[in-house]
Amino acid sequence: MTFENKSNINQKREYMHTSRTFSIHFWLNLAKKKGDLAPIYARVTIDGKRAEISLKRETSVTYWDTKSKKTTSRTIEGKALNQYLDQVYAKLLECYKQLSSGFELVTSKRIKARFLGQDENHKTLIDLVTYHNENMTGVLKPGTLKNYYTTEHYLVRYINQKLKTNDIYLKQLSYSFIIDFEQYLRKSPSLNSAIPLNNNGVMKHLERLKKLINMALDLEWMDKNPFARYKLKFHKHQKSFLSKDELQIIEDTLKKCILDL
Repeated sequence: MTFENKSNINQKREYMHTSRTFSIHFWLNLAKKKGDLAPIYARVTIDGKRAEISLKRETSVTYWDTKSKKTTSRTIEGKALNQYLDQVYAKLLECYKQLSSGFELVTSKRIKARFLGQDENHKTLIDLVTYHNENMTGVLKPGTLKNYYTTEHYLVRYINQKLKTNDIYLKQLSYSFIIDFEQYLRKSPSLNSAIPLNNNGVMKHLERLKKLINMALDLEWMDKNPFARYKLKFHKHQKSFLSKDELQIIEDTLKKCILDL
């Protein structure tokens, strides 16, 4: 860590210690100690109300300094751990500032949720799809809603196979996500092998995704629209008209049917 970074962290720590209503505290959960190792937790306190966060890290009880809330180990692992704790501290402080600057209710639980990516500003694509399907039941026709479920299947398959994850934050959606998803639909096997996806089928799935994104924008779950520069490209099919001879055949057939009655 550079001297400048150390200075910034020290300034942040000083700022926190002078706050009467907000504090961040690192501690070892000795109740879960195994041998000499104990897990590290962060405790956020606002107006006496606490929220505790498991940092998924553990350290030696022997080298833990209860005053500085750091490890005194001079190993590479020890230095990396202290740097990580500084990063966690800075991130928790940033969560506090974000909530405060937005004139939102600031509580220890909300800071924890923001830190873990579980608050309203960190909704995921699957959260959006689930919200839509639950709230559109009885509003959309069953056939239309069924099509949204199909689009959901393609989205889940794309995220799993191409992004190697189970979900994606809405704030991560971008123009490139739309383009990549389009190419995936064009190249991947259709869910219904009897009906392969053509261009208009691909556009229908993207059209439904666009409607989902518009809902997220209306709900203020997103700030930017990834579809802003994207245009749906449907192929128009010309309708063929019957010739005079074909019309005459139909007319003669109808007349014969009427006479037979």
